[in-house]
Amino acid sequence: MEPRRPTTAKSEARDSTSQPATIAAIATPAGRGGIGIVRISGSELSALALTLSGKRPVARVARVADFMAAEGSVIDRGLLLYFPAPHSFTGEDVLELHAHGGPVVLHMLLGRCLELGARIAEPGEFTRRAYLNGKIDLAQAEAVIDLIDAETQTAARSAVRSLQGEFSREIRALLDELIALRVLVEATLDFPDEEIDFLAAADAFGRLARMDERLQRVFARAQQGRLQRSGLHVVLAGQPNVGKSSLLNRLAGDELAIVTAHPGTTRDLVRGTLSIEGIPLHVIDTAGLRETSDEVEKIGIERSWRELERADVVVQLVDARLGVGVEDRAIADRLPAGLLRITVENKIDLAKRQPERQESASGVRLALSAKTGEGMELLRQELLRLAGWQPTEAVFIARERHLAALRETAAHLCEARALTSHLELFAEELRLAQFALSAITGEFTPDELLGEIFSRFCIGK
Repeated sequence: MEPRRPTTAKSEARDSTSQPATIAAIATPAGRGGIGIVRISGSELSALALTLSGKRPVARVARVADFMAAEGSVIDRGLLLYFPAPHSFTGEDVLELHAHGGPVVLHMLLGRCLELGARIAEPGEFTRRAYLNGKIDLAQAEAVIDLIDAETQTAARSAVRSLQGEFSREIRALLDELIALRVLVEATLDFPDEEIDFLAAADAFGRLARMDERLQRVFARAQQGRLQRSGLHVVLAGQPNVGKSSLLNRLAGDELAIVTAHPGTTRDLVRGTLSIEGIPLHVIDTAGLRETSDEVEKIGIERSWRELERADVVVQLVDARLGVGVEDRAIADRLPAGLLRITVENKIDLAKRQPERQESASGVRLALSAKTGEGMELLRQELLRLAGWQPTEAVFIARERHLAALRETAAHLCEARALTSHLELFAEELRLAQFALSAITGEFTPDELLGEIFSRFCIGK
């Protein structure tokens, strides 16, 4: 028999006999467009559609209809689409009103839906209902907003894989193996004199090793997906006039920052986002770090140090003609401990040097020219290396909470391996591993986490 699964907020919601409220929202972005959509989800929406349009909707058939105000005037003419439960996105009756995409028209339609008994949907409430009604799991629900927010084509493709359930299938396959092992282990607890021989004969420890290997492969793919989702926060730092703004412009392929020969031109943070191999890089050009009496420049320098505290990687630029000087070493010494660093010797075109990469105990040093572009590929590859990027197509989008759950699962499996001679403790570690892994798909998920996840969605999704 499968080990008993705890009751969750999701299972309680499914067991509830009360009918959820009818919700409505504008599902298309604010502003003017050719088409705008008002989405409604609830129960018995056929009657609402009949009152609104004078027509009884036909399941999954687009019908031209006049959308009527309470006094009988026409608000707009558009398409009425009806998806009866359970064959809809939310698992409830869903109506979509496709109207002309003007904000006034859409708000009039939404107001009429509220008059007919609906309420305004909360952020992410449509997707939350889809999750609670078993149409998608939590990882798929998160993939919805990740697809909307994707900053690169690679991230969008990975989000689609997660939305289609590829990540969830990997997690469920691991869970099935874990549950099967738990069943085997817990069944032996009634036979203490034979337990070790029985587990060995059933290859329980071999199963555990293979499960751990599979977990590591899933983690590697998820880690790539997290990079594609959130990217890398890269801060350019150094003394004035070492070429930080030129480097930002070269990386971005655009004139984002003003470049002059006058030191201190950049007085505030300049941000640019670019993509390397599908990994978003959020690159920030900072004010030159130096002692100054200029009040405006001082503010920019203070902001630069605060930004360095939040960075994933710092690229410290120095002048290739001068090398690393006393002021450069002072900046390096003040950088946050544990921060990934790349030292870039810029302006090799003026120093008559060739692009190169050197690695030492103090870190990686690159020689390049932001002005001519020589050696820029070295920097791109080094940023990818620090990000942990590996070339692979089979990546699914993932979040830090997914990686944390996978790490916790791996830790419990490691503890289990060390406790094979203490069967009760071995079984407990397997139980905890299952609990951690199930949090990814939302089987064991506290209400607080659900609220945090869905609050980040837009209204109408």
